[in-house]
Amino acid sequence: MFASTLKHNFNWGTLFLRLFLALVLFPHGAQKLLGWFGGFGFEGTMQYFTGQAGLPWIIGLLVIIIEFFGPLALVLGVAVRLSAAAIAAVMTGIILTTFHDHFFMDWFGNQHIEGMEFFLLAIGIAVALVFTGGGAYSLGRLLKPVPPTAI
Repeated sequence: MFASTLKHNFNWGTLFLRLFLALVLFPHGAQKLLGWFGGFGFEGTMQYFTGQAGLPWIIGLLVIIIEFFGPLALVLGVAVRLSAAAIAAVMTGIILTTFHDHFFMDWFGNQHIEGMEFFLLAIGIAVALVFTGGGAYSLGRLLKPVPPTAI
C-alpha cells in the first residue's frame, strides 16, 4: 500500500486540486512574505506571530515559507506531497491555536472570529494531494526517472 502511495497519479482531478489550493493560499503567503494584497510583509507578520500570537520565531518563519512557497510548488507540481503535507500541518495548527468553538464563517458579523470551514477544506485538499501526488501536468511527473525496462 505504501509503495502505491508513492507512485505518480496522472489523474486530472489532482491537477485541479493543486491549482485551486494554490490559488487560494498563495495570496495569504504573499501577504505574509511580500506585503502584497494588503498584508504586513515579512517584518510585520513576524512581529505579529512572535508578539501577539506568541509563536516561536521558527514556527512563524515556517508558516510564512510554507504559505508562500508551498502554493508555488503546487502550481509547478514539484514536491507536491511534501508541500501538501506542510500546508495541512499549517492549517491544522491554525485550527488548534485559533478556533475553539466556531465552525461556520462569520457571514453576518456576529462572531468575534471567522470559523474553521476554510481551514478544514484546505486540509482535506492537501491530504488528498499527499496521497495522489502531482497528477497531470506536474514537473514532478516529468522529472520522474524512467525505469530501465521502459527503455
